[in-house]
Amino acid sequence: MDSRRSFTDIEYSMRKQTGKREELLLRLDAIMPWEELTGFIKPYYPSGRRGRPVKPLDVMLKMYLLQRWFGLSAAGMESQAYDSYAFRKFIGVSFLEEQIPDANTLSRFRRLLKKNGLEEKIDGTVDAAITEAGIKLTPGSVVEPFIRPLRKKSK
Repeated sequence: MDSRRSFTDIEYSMRKQTGKREELLLRLDAIMPWEELTGFIKPYYPSGRRGRPVKPLDVMLKMYLLQRWFGLSAAGMESQAYDSYAFRKFIGVSFLEEQIPDANTLSRFRRLLKKNGLEEKIDGTVDAAITEAGIKLTPGSVVEPFIRPLRKKSK
């Protein structure tokens, strides 16, 4: 990540308090065995030598985990990553350098994990780290936005 700070980073650094979601994500980031987790995926992850440039593996893995932990669809994860400073900070994406991977990229990453039998391996390792740290996660803590009509149509 670039050493330059965005206006959002400066503004958030002036807060008197950190939000509960951000505190949880900081704890989870600290306890995750990132090298082990990325090591499972590296042999299957595209190198980027041909075709479109690939997103950093750690960014994709963190978005995958957020998607699982918060019960989000790929589109919901993309939206939350743009809307939530805590999510962007956890993911490690700064708009000064790059953009959030889109829903299609997230879906392709999840298919890559599933095709190579990595979901169970990753989930088991993550669950063990969370349990060992004494953290209890309940998926679906962030509800995806939905559109509801403002008024019911009269019959």
